[in-house]
Parts: sequence; C-alpha cells; structure tokens
Amino acid sequence: MTLNDKSGGHTTEPGSFRDRENQIFYHDGKVYRALSENALQNWERLAATDFFRRRSDAGDLVQTCQVAPPTGTSQLMLQECLGFLSHKRVPFVSYPYEWSFSMMKDAALLQLDLLLDALDEDMTLKDASSYNVQWEGARPFFIDIPSFVILEPGEPWVGYHQFCRLFLYPLLLQAHRNLEFQGWLRGGIDGISPEQCANIFTLKDVFRSGVLKDVFLHAKLQRRYAAGSANVKTRIKSAGFNKMLIQANAKRLRKIVAGLSWRGSSTHWKDYNNENSYLAADVEKKEAFVKEVVHSRRWELVWDLGCNTGKYSKIAAVNADYVVAVDSDQTVVDHVFNEVKAESVGNILPLLGNLADPSPNMGWRGLERKSLPERGRPDLVLCLALVHHLAITANIPVREFVDWLAALGGDVVIEFVSKADPMVKVLLANKADIYADYEKPYFERCLADSFEIGKQIDLESGTRFLYFAKAKR
Repeated sequence: MTLNDKSGGHTTEPGSFRDRENQIFYHDGKVYRALSENALQNWERLAATDFFRRRSDAGDLVQTCQVAPPTGTSQLMLQECLGFLSHKRVPFVSYPYEWSFSMMKDAALLQLDLLLDALDEDMTLKDASSYNVQWEGARPFFIDIPSFVILEPGEPWVGYHQFCRLFLYPLLLQAHRNLEFQGWLRGGIDGISPEQCANIFTLKDVFRSGVLKDVFLHAKLQRRYAAGSANVKTRIKSAGFNKMLIQANAKRLRKIVAGLSWRGSSTHWKDYNNENSYLAADVEKKEAFVKEVVHSRRWELVWDLGCNTGKYSKIAAVNADYVVAVDSDQTVVDHVFNEVKAESVGNILPLLGNLADPSPNMGWRGLERKSLPERGRPDLVLCLALVHHLAITANIPVREFVDWLAALGGDVVIEFVSKADPMVKVLLANKADIYADYEKPYFERCLADSFEIGKQIDLESGTRFLYFAKAKR
C-alpha cells in the first residue's frame, strides 16, 4: 500500500504509514484499516479478550469490528492484506499540542490503564504515543487498535520511551516548572527527549516523583546506548525480564501521573463573567441572539472561536452534533474541559489554539498532522468578542480575517466591539492607533462583501454589535 493510494476508490490516511503492519483508508465516508498477517493474528487475540469487550463498551476504545474488504478494494491491497477492520469515525481529530494539562493527564492515565488491562490477559501495547488518543467531548478514547500485540515471554515494554517523550515529560515540565508543553510538542512530532527534559530540571528536583528515574537516569542510559551497537532489547530479554516488572513500572507511572497538578497561570479571562464590560441587558440580548441562530436549524459542526468560559459553546451544543471550543488561553481551556467533563457533556471538545498562529500541517510531507480547517469545516462559527483581539493585539487586517472566515464555508455569528468600548480602550492604551480599518462601517462592508448579512442588533452599551452572516453559496 502506498501513501495516498486512491486505487479502487480508496483514499489512504497519510499519517498512517509509520506502522508498516496496517494502513488506515477511507471509502464511502467510512474508516477502514487493512491488516498484515501479523496484525491480523494480534487482532484476533485482542478481539477474544475480556478487557477489549469491556473497554469498548465503556467507550475507552474506538468502536471496531472485523469486516469483509470494501467493494472496489484494489487487487494489490487484497494481495498484501489478510484482514480488514472498520472503525467509528472520530468526531473531530485533535493533537496533543492542542490539549490542556488536564486533557494530557487524562489521556496518559487512559494509556496506562489500557496497558495494565492488556497485561492481565498477556497482551501489551507496542506504542505509547499521545497521538493514539482522541476525544468524544471530554472523554478520551484510544484509536490505535493494532498497537495491542501478544506479549512475548521476557519482552520489555517497548513503549516506555515513547510514553515519556509524549506523555510524562510534557506533564512533568508543566506541573513542576510551569512550562507549557504545547509549543514543545508542536516543535517536534516525536515529543520531548530525555536529554531536553534533563536539561530543564536541576539536582534539586531529584526528589520529585519521576524526575530521578524517568528523566535523569533515562537520559544517562540514552547517552550510553546511543552510539553503541548493543541490542538493549535482547539484553533485557536474556536477563529474564517478566510481565510483573512491566506491571510494576506501569503502576508506578500511573501513580506519578495521577499525582501531578497544575494550578494555571494568573489570568483575568478565567473570571471573565465578572470582569467584562457588558451591561446586564447586553448579556441577555446577546444570549437570546445566539440562541435564536442556534435553534434556526440543526448544525453538524460548530466552531466557537475565542470560547472563553464556554458559555456559548454550551448554548450551541444543544442544537449541534459537535462543537469545537477554541481559546488561546490554556487556563481557560483547562477550566472549560473540567466543566464539560464534570457535566458529562459529550459533544463539546475544548482545544487550545491561537488563531493568529494556528496549528499548521506537520510531519512527513506536511501530511501527517493537519490544520484545523482540513480536519472538518464548520457550518456555523461563533466569533464573539474576538475581532478586536485579532485586529488590535495581533495586527491582523479586518478584511483578511473576514475573508478567512468566509473561506471556511459556514455561517457566522460575529460581534464587533467599537473603539469606544472599555475593553478596546485597554488594548489601545499603550499602542498608537494605526487601525483605520478597525471601524464599524468598514467592518460591515467587509462582512457584506463575503457574506449575506441576515440579522444584526445593537447591544444596549452602544459599543457592541452582533451580526448573523450567512455564507454565500
């Protein structure tokens, strides 16, 4: 199977090439996975286990079943593959560099719990990448089913190094050094190396759980064996490595992860409801406007850009299949995530994202990780109290932002906040007012050029204006 092979009406997933034992492809809107002989044997063993059925029923594993080859499967694929799986589609794909601390922590705990369950039935996880976890609302679930393999006697947990790079180190750095991990992970698809992590911590940190053994000693061993030709895996196996050691290590790591916490940086946005410039009448009128749009039809995918407290994401979720709530403040995203989790809201996915510097295409040929629009274009976008931040704080021209919104192809609820508003005055306090394009008449002209303005209202403050703009189709 070749990258981007479209033979037989199939489109292969570009990010699925790293595991040579299987290949994800799409056909007629469904997700399939083609398996090699070895992968098929592991799948058959996995499908017969109690933990697979239990975890699947609980929603911790992506819904998966074995199927016949889809109609039109190429002869080449039929010759190379001995089995086919069908997976439930992920509602909206996200990446670890878009997760908050609490999201990364929950994903790490799921990874370790699945490993422990697998070990109980003599299976293991050969991979431990955070990219193998996706979300249904605030609930993580595991998608890389072929990562489960039969445990060979004396075999170590080969996923330990990857778990450290893509789960443990990001959490340790943020919990103990208040270094937000998202930039690190976005800067390197393989995560944070033991050497990089060791360079951040000092000898004073050796008494912190996980730092001495999983950072300093791990980095030392990496240096020792990096230039050598010795087969470390073979040495461990010959030394009599057993399942109990893997279980003990996984339980130790779970205890470390479960004990980590991050209080979040001080930010006024977390208390936005108490510190904004809205009049009480403005709040009521704004809520009513959003509710009217949301209930005008059923929405498949809604983006709430600059979601803040998540208030309007929750309003949209009532009449939407799925809502992606994006904010550039991690404290805010973490707060929204924990609220959605506590309230068991299954169709809101909070993500960390800066629209002025959005998640790019990444990985091999820029195809492994996709930009936000390429993962699913919204049919409704909420842009409430957002434009002034992009135009004044990030210096993005109003016309360019409106054109970008129009290119998404969906309808928009957008708020314009004038320069007379107290919040905008704060943004302009220490800047020269070079924003001639940030005026209501020009904003409305840009909006009318790219959309059909369906409805608009002025809020009682006289400085804030709401518009429902329909995509030109």
